Amino acid sequence: MTKLLEGKTALITGASKGIGKAIAEKYAQQGANVAFTYLSSVEKGEALEKELAKFGVKVKGYRSDASDFSAAEKLINDVVADFGALDILINNAGITKDNLLMRMSEEMWDDVININLKSCFNTVKAATRTFMKQKSGSIINMTSVVGVKGNAGQANYSASKAGIIGFTKSVALELGSRNIRSNAIAPGFIETEMTDALDEKTVQGWRDAIPLKRGGKPEDVAEACVFLGCDMSSYITGQVIHVDGGMLT
Repeated sequence: MTKLLEGKTALITGASKGIGKAIAEKYAQQGANVAFTYLSSVEKGEALEKELAKFGVKVKGYRSDASDFSAAEKLINDVVADFGALDILINNAGITKDNLLMRMSEEMWDDVININLKSCFNTVKAATRTFMKQKSGSIINMTSVVGVKGNAGQANYSASKAGIIGFTKSVALELGSRNIRSNAIAPGFIETEMTDALDEKTVQGWRDAIPLKRGGKPEDVAEACVFLGCDMSSYITGQVIHVDGGMLT
């Protein structure tokens, strides 16, 4: 059976857990060589390397801070040197530091903007030369439904995710003539380690408000990433794909 990403090399930021880990697993299953980043847990990074290697693809984890421009440049150069190519860039690294605007500190604002939004600029800029040289590439940036509709208590997160949408569309316009595609995925309520901390009543409230009456799984987002990374989506660029069970319908 033909694998959708056979022979392609992908870099996934923030892949040690949650959605990023699910994307890395799906990509390896579909034949992609996987480079990924993690920031805090070396143990999780090493464990993911071993897990993905079972699929018979080349795998390497990099401890790197995508919000640091110089570190992002080094990361891209290291990946190209180690793998010999870079075909797909997935910007998944992100954090939340929620609070009402009146209680939100400047540090909380800056941290979320830098890690969520600036990191996309850093890695895409660093990868552009490689993509332009080979006249191909797929960029997938992780946004969110709150980047489209906003959310009380998440002004910083919503702004960062809305910025990713504008950035994604601008990159699509700038690089499309070089056969470089740029798309975004907007997950809705995805059940991860972060949502496990919520009480069941809150979680059920979210589920009831979704037309499909369930939360999403990290694998749902990962499947969309496979589609945008493979040749089936070769005529799709500048788009935001909602993976939200109809939440914003």
